[in-house]
Amino acid sequence: MSVRELVVLGTASQVPTRHRNHNGYLLRWDGEGILFDPGEGTQRQMLRAGVAAHDLNRICVTHFHGDHSLGLAGVIQRINLDRVPHEVTAHYPRSGQRFFNRLRYATAYRETVELVEAPVSADGVLATTPGYTLDARKLSHPVESYGYRLTEPDGRRMLPDRLAAHGIKGPDVGRIQREGSLGEVRLDDVSETRRGQRFAFVMDTRLCDGVHALAEGCDLLVIESTFLDEDEQLAVEHGHLTAGQAARVARDAGVRHLVLTHFSQRYSEPDEFERQARAAGFEGELTVAHDLLRVPVPKRR
Repeated sequence: MSVRELVVLGTASQVPTRHRNHNGYLLRWDGEGILFDPGEGTQRQMLRAGVAAHDLNRICVTHFHGDHSLGLAGVIQRINLDRVPHEVTAHYPRSGQRFFNRLRYATAYRETVELVEAPVSADGVLATTPGYTLDARKLSHPVESYGYRLTEPDGRRMLPDRLAAHGIKGPDVGRIQREGSLGEVRLDDVSETRRGQRFAFVMDTRLCDGVHALAEGCDLLVIESTFLDEDEQLAVEHGHLTAGQAARVARDAGVRHLVLTHFSQRYSEPDEFERQARAAGFEGELTVAHDLLRVPVPKRR
């Protein structure tokens, strides 16, 4: 059974709190698992959330600040300890290669798994699989940072009433799907485009073109909202977003489900993030993330 959901492992920015671990997010996409920004403590959060090392196929790091990457050492060693039977691909900014190397070989361990290093150095496609295309876009932060976007290929939805009107049934339905036509009936006459689902992951950044490009038309957008709107100047200075800014991005991009995360320790009331996001005009489904939350990718319209 295919599952598409976000498993939230940690939601704190810079330092963990009593209730929020450092960052960590697993996207389950059918049979694959993509781990984003494993901060310190991610391995233990995986255990608490029921996520196994065998579930990981890719690791995507936005940038090399500790709250987004210190957990790499433990996660990499765990996939080797558990002898994950498939290769695991790691994406991260090429400018941080020295940090990746240090984390990958932080201590002695036995390598048993093929870990493919696939660093990112520019906007564009990182990987294409039958189930999705993975893209990266550069963000605006004091250190080089990239956001990631998953796009499912468009498909076709067969329309039973049109099939019936043309007398197409049984094995002929599969035939017209494979061949594109059946006699004088074209596939377009009996079907419509089924838009592929879209997911984006946007962490530490100011507002920039990359943020908007990643968010455009997403079914599920995971985005940082480190600060509340009254601290917008701090957000700009430190390369972050406010709740209102994140919500306006989502509103203008037509996002269906917005997940706010990466909260500064200065705030103790998460409801205020939701209030400010709604005040900014976002009307879709909205989640203020907390550790160990599971968020399903919205069902197709």
